[in-house]
Amino acid sequence: MSQTILIVDDEREVVDLLKLYIENEGYNVLEAFDGQEALELVRKRDIHLIVLDIMMPACDGLQVVKELRQALSVPVIFLSARVQDHDKILGLNLGADDYMTKPFNPLEVVARIQAQLRRYQYMHAESAAVSEVVEIGGLLLDKAGCQLHKNGQLVPLTSIEYKLLLHFMENPGRVFTKRQLLDSVWQQWFGDDNTLLVYISKLRDKIEDEPRKPVYLTTIRGLGYRFEKRC
Repeated sequence: MSQTILIVDDEREVVDLLKLYIENEGYNVLEAFDGQEALELVRKRDIHLIVLDIMMPACDGLQVVKELRQALSVPVIFLSARVQDHDKILGLNLGADDYMTKPFNPLEVVARIQAQLRRYQYMHAESAAVSEVVEIGGLLLDKAGCQLHKNGQLVPLTSIEYKLLLHFMENPGRVFTKRQLLDSVWQQWFGDDNTLLVYISKLRDKIEDEPRKPVYLTTIRGLGYRFEKRC
């Protein structure tokens, strides 16, 4: 069965252009022209990835991601005219998996969609093959359900956060350089090192009691990062 991509943008020309290229790759495409319409579609339809504008009427893209991440881990790619670094960091911090700026090359959008879908499929296929959990300290990562529990409480994760945390927790005590993490977790990388820093910060916010004084995910100055072994 073909996968379904939801395009959300209040510019019909953008939606029509993306739809043409995405359908040409064999995907089903759904359209929404504001955030509220997008959320209604997500509740009713089985959607595999969302390409999402930020500045829209009714409910903007940032609010859409906030609501989505309360229950779903489906990949989200922001496609926005906001080009400043702080806009990108905000979008990623809210739970987006990728961020592209307008004007854009539709072929690159398709490539990023395919990369995100491969990553998401790999993550779920890998977790379906094993039913074990990884537990360190108060953190329990359920590989079958792709879920994190901290001190017994469910902590929502995006697909990239899950893969990054799994990589760390399966290799406690090992130091990873930034490049090793990008190669292992992202595999096909379009961004820069700053995006990795964003995800490290997001993970710390979710797993640490005091993110500014991490006890799990520590920085090894001049080398990279290490997930500490804890009882």
